[in-house]
Amino acid sequence: MKDGKFVILCVDDDQDLLDALRLVLEKNGYVMVEARSAEQGLKRYHETAPDLIIVDLMMEEVDAGTSLVRNLKAAGNTRPVYMLSSVGDNLSVNVDFTELGLAGVFQKPIDNQQLLNVLRTKLKA
Repeated sequence: MKDGKFVILCVDDDQDLLDALRLVLEKNGYVMVEARSAEQGLKRYHETAPDLIIVDLMMEEVDAGTSLVRNLKAAGNTRPVYMLSSVGDNLSVNVDFTELGLAGVFQKPIDNQQLLNVLRTKLKA
């Protein structure tokens, strides 16, 4: 938390998506920290200790998102991590959710109401 607000780390290489997420999150009382690469995401994680993390599956490299999630887990992360994907139903074929310890998946484009509902439930906001 920062200044009494939950901190959400959003990692995606699409600046338009990050801007859209920032509008929704900040309008609804959250603090958003952004990163545009897996490497930057790991750095921001250590700098900010976010309450929840949203990671794009495919960024600068095809497996950048899953690699970041594995690195977060190795770093001792216990915060909920959600994968962001445009892959759709084929995602479960490509990614082992159990192994990664994901709290869930958001499909692009993100349904803002679904996002806010998940945040309220997971963060008890």
